[in-house]
Amino acid sequence: MAVLKPARIVGLAAFVGLLLLGVGRTEAARIKDISNVEGIRSNQLYGYGLVVGLQGTGDGQQALFTIQSILSMLRRRGIVISVDPRQIRVKNAAAVLVTAQLPPFARSGNRIDVQVSSIGDAKSLRGGTLISTPLIGGDQQVYAVAQGAVSLGGGFAVAAAGASETIGHPTAGTIPDGGLVEREVPVELAPDGILRLSLHEPDITTANRVAAAINQHVTPSALASAIDPKTVELFLQGQGSQDAMALLDRIEGLQVAVDRAARIVVNERTGTIIMGSNVRIAPVAIAHGTLQIEVKTQFGVSQPNQFAGGETVVVPDTNIVASEGRTDSLAVLEPGVTLGQLVGALNTLGVTPQDLIAVLEAIQAAGALEAELELM
Repeated sequence: MAVLKPARIVGLAAFVGLLLLGVGRTEAARIKDISNVEGIRSNQLYGYGLVVGLQGTGDGQQALFTIQSILSMLRRRGIVISVDPRQIRVKNAAAVLVTAQLPPFARSGNRIDVQVSSIGDAKSLRGGTLISTPLIGGDQQVYAVAQGAVSLGGGFAVAAAGASETIGHPTAGTIPDGGLVEREVPVELAPDGILRLSLHEPDITTANRVAAAINQHVTPSALASAIDPKTVELFLQGQGSQDAMALLDRIEGLQVAVDRAARIVVNERTGTIIMGSNVRIAPVAIAHGTLQIEVKTQFGVSQPNQFAGGETVVVPDTNIVASEGRTDSLAVLEPGVTLGQLVGALNTLGVTPQDLIAVLEAIQAAGALEAELELM
């Protein structure tokens, strides 16, 4: 029989990653790191363009939209070509989809990065140049114009008779600072006198702690209130963005203890298991093949000295018994059982990651796993 102390949690096999998140205490984080202000957001832009200057690696004859785009561009410049598009072969150009993120508070004349992706049968965009391409938003308005040399980040593609070699992803690239902002997106903070913070991870306890921290450090004390697990409302004394900016400057650095729900993330493909230290197991017994697991709780009574002034309380005493095959391979954990200790006990028996994942799924199905099990 092997007796395992709670601190002796052994790692899994080499192909299994076990990460214990946290060490039993609640970590504090700044408000600006766990939330964002409603109304401050980026906007997605996209456009259709042409990349020219390729070395014979552009779209083939089957990509008729590329040829039609070239002809339309020439006609707009006063060059009229009266030929059948099917008879034109342009291998030095490629049709691309251009995407970008317009950050909040971007001003006219600012530069943004753009991404370029081939939508035809081009072999590579290496060495190409994007022709001036309007970028539109969801309202079909032009907010930026993209143009410049395409960078593949080191990727390339070469081909010869009977052989070819491709490194990286040569049909997609970027143009650093290739987008020029032409139209601004107005951002008005708290137009109705209410500033709203949206938590990245919805949690009732965290939302209430954020509101309490703001009320404790900012006057008046009834400034903030949590209206739901994700949203904290702040009532401004005045109206306008200046009051909101001044308030955000005062509260974004406040430290708040973040409370997280118990969660286990399992990647069945790689055998990786990530769990928090606060994951607990209720009394349960499992038989998986030759593996037998039992988690049981016995309740004792703590009786204080009659002159100590204490109270009589019920103390749970929880044990894990895991065995496989012979009874001499028994592993017992001392009271105070967590899932990490169960994993350590099973590892001493040589349990494979697949069996461990099956055990976790069975414990959850039995309703004994006090955590959320997320399969990747």
